[in-house]
Amino acid sequence: MMHIMKHGFLLINKPIGPTSHDMVHAMRNVLHERSIGHIGTLDPAASGLLVLAVGKKALKVIEFYSGLQKQYEASITLGKISSTYDQEGSIEDIPQKPGWTLPTIDVIHNVIASRFEGSIEQIPPVYSAIHVNGQRAYHYARSGASLAIPARTITIKECRILSYDYPHLRLAVTCSSGTYIRSLAHDLGQVLRSGGYLSGLNRTKVGEWSLENAQETNQVTWAHVTPLKSILTHLPSLELSEKEAEDIKHGRTIPHPISTDTIAWFDGYPIAILTPKGNDAHPRKVL
Repeated sequence: MMHIMKHGFLLINKPIGPTSHDMVHAMRNVLHERSIGHIGTLDPAASGLLVLAVGKKALKVIEFYSGLQKQYEASITLGKISSTYDQEGSIEDIPQKPGWTLPTIDVIHNVIASRFEGSIEQIPPVYSAIHVNGQRAYHYARSGASLAIPARTITIKECRILSYDYPHLRLAVTCSSGTYIRSLAHDLGQVLRSGGYLSGLNRTKVGEWSLENAQETNQVTWAHVTPLKSILTHLPSLELSEKEAEDIKHGRTIPHPISTDTIAWFDGYPIAILTPKGNDAHPRKVL
């Protein structure tokens, strides 16, 4: 089937099971388009909103969306721990020490407010894809090698209790990019002295994109790809003359003072992302 080439973004509802790359591969087959990538990885055991960049021009601007805020609904099982901090690992019961009592919803709320909201230090799981000494952390974990992963500063804007019936706890989490909800589940369990692991995760928002607007994977068509020019609205814009557009396309700086990354437009279409260079604008990415 013929289609008009588009460059834009596609929102899909990833089911539990496949990897994020599996979804990219599937959409390449559905759309007959090789140039597809994803913004923000979802683990196989997680479901929910996955944002795909479709077309070469969209792939060029992925980096400008990689740091977007995320929202999740997380299911946590207390009373047990997991080697991977989620249901995919080896799960063990936690024997409770004398004098320990079940955490009440008020106790959990207070612990979250005092320890797990705002700017905090978080240590990613050993079973994760972050690079340590040039290798993915999970390579060390699978080989049995000991590994000290440095803590990272993250921001949890909100961590709200949705429901609680021990050992089952559900949270709504709004957080910065790079936050591991698995680590949040594990660390919360440690503070509560009950243990805990992530038993379910559904991503509901990426930036301003919402799961409510995502397509089921078996329903996707080209009509669901939002054109790039309808999306590049989070950066300042600059309308160019024909000569300026030609200069930018050829990598030349133009005499326009800008203070931050800016979308360059010509004749109704985005042609480049500009970056400040003294009092001029320099093409950082030509689309």
